[in-house]
This record gives sequence, C-alpha cells and structure tokens, in this order.
Amino acid sequence: MTDTGFINDNQETIQYLKKIPAFECFNERDLETFMKFSEVRTYKENEIIIEENSLDDRVFYLITGKAKVIKNGRELIILRRTGDVFGEIGVVTGIARSASVYATGPTTCLIVRTSQIDNLNEENRLTFKYVLYRGFAEILANRLKRTTEELMEAKAEISNREE
Repeated sequence: MTDTGFINDNQETIQYLKKIPAFECFNERDLETFMKFSEVRTYKENEIIIEENSLDDRVFYLITGKAKVIKNGRELIILRRTGDVFGEIGVVTGIARSASVYATGPTTCLIVRTSQIDNLNEENRLTFKYVLYRGFAEILANRLKRTTEELMEAKAEISNREE
C-alpha cells in the first residue's frame, strides 16, 4: 500500500530524504529528480518487504519503523534507524536476495528502482549512480568490519575453550 501522505507532499518526503546520510549531498532539485524513480511505501506489521531468493532491482531505505532481516528462518538483525539500507547486495551482485525482510510494525520505506537511473541524462545518471554505489560500498565495508570482529571474537572464544 503506497503511503499517499508522503506521495502527496513531495516536500515532506524530501525533508525525510535529507535525514538519510546517503542523500545529504543532494540539493532539493536533485532529490525531486530522485523521487521520479522512487516510491514511498508503508508496510503493515509482519508484511514481507523483500522475499529471500527473489530477484529485482530495488533498494530500500528505512524512513520510519523497524524491519527484521530473516535468513533461513533465523533473525539476523533489526533495522531501526532512518536511512538504514537493505536490498543493496542483490542490486550490486545481480543475484537473488540472500534474506527476507519483514516490517515489525508500521514501517515506511523509500524504494529506489535502480534500473530507472539509466533513463536520466548522463550527468544525473553518473551522479546518482556514484552516490548510490558509494553508499553501498560504505555499508558493505562496515558490515565486513563487523563480521571480521565477530569472527575474531569467536576464534578467541574457541581458542580459550581449547586451553
């Protein structure tokens, strides 16, 4: 169900976008262009946002609410900050979704169809792709760092048990 309150007031939506770190560098005109290939949608509690093993070109930015990431029936993380991004791995790799994402209550997301960026003029296309993929790189680098730290902690714990 589309959140018509956001759609009817692009200025309000743009104010939410300005709170998302990935979009801080854009001016209002850029954000209005960005909204042309984006959608704002509100999900109900337990409604699926992304289905594991699905394939599409959408990236999601959390605006309000919370979303839980589930892989093989196991909860991995709960996303709760404005600007939290999910769905980017499938866009970067072009492979099926590695996890499902569910709303944990009323949850509003900005949905970006990345294939639509190719329809922009060259300058805007390059700018938007740069910002999106730079944001993806930062997210993935942070996740890799966190995973490496967890791996090192697990190895230390195993090592301590063996002693």
